[in-house]
Amino acid sequence: MKWVVPLVIAGELGFAGCLLAGLAVPAPVLLGAEVVVLALVALEAVVLRRHYVRARRSGAGRRDAFASAVRTGVPEPVRRLIAHEIRALAGLGRWVTRRTHGVREGDHAAPYTGPQTAMMYGLLFVAVVETVALAVLIPWPVVHLIVLVLDVYTVLMVLALHAGCVTRPHVVGADGSLRIRYGSLFDLSVEAARIASVQVDRRYPASGGLIGFDPADDGVLDLAVGGQTTVRVELTAPVTFVRPLGRRGRARVVRFHADGPAELVRALTQALTRARTAPSPTPDRPA
Repeated sequence: MKWVVPLVIAGELGFAGCLLAGLAVPAPVLLGAEVVVLALVALEAVVLRRHYVRARRSGAGRRDAFASAVRTGVPEPVRRLIAHEIRALAGLGRWVTRRTHGVREGDHAAPYTGPQTAMMYGLLFVAVVETVALAVLIPWPVVHLIVLVLDVYTVLMVLALHAGCVTRPHVVGADGSLRIRYGSLFDLSVEAARIASVQVDRRYPASGGLIGFDPADDGVLDLAVGGQTTVRVELTAPVTFVRPLGRRGRARVVRFHADGPAELVRALTQALTRARTAPSPTPDRPA
């Protein structure tokens, strides 16, 4: 039954796209679709319960049994997508309270939201306008409620995505490590010993998406924001990275965007110099 959750998500997104595109979908069709979706969700709940009961009978605790049921009944991409959304929503709280995630004392935080801020607020404005317009134009109460929930959720997720990027900046550690992120969707930590060189290098990757990677292209990973990268990091050995939905790859060169690339390169170079010139601790001699 692992196909149930992806089917539900695809169906909901398809109908939401039709509505937002202005296509006239008859109310009985929408109502019937929602009934089918609810039936599929109920079926998935039954399957998850069976896995949960089976795990409990085998001696697992409640938390372990629930985790086992979710792992068995829900595909990894869907689990990761839900986890990303939960972390993004948590970012809203940090955004409001002006807190950042994963930045310790002595670290250098490098923001990267500059090229996308105007676009995000533009999407937010369009989503709010469409929410108000559809609330006025749709006369059927049930359909009106469904569309309102979808629109409010869209507005919330646009805000959460941007908040996640603001509160999860790139981080240059005091020990020379580097943490490259994009909100809650991407997180790559590189130890100081693996960094061979770092430089300012502005590029516009041909992939055009958030993550571009071609194993044949000397293992170059592009993490673009607004279609551009500004920093290039070459590594002494390939590192493993994880895409938002779980797919993995290995890269020896990482190019990413930072709003202040020169400041990030300077901070990382200084931290690497300190880490590599610091005297190694000598073992205590026995008395």
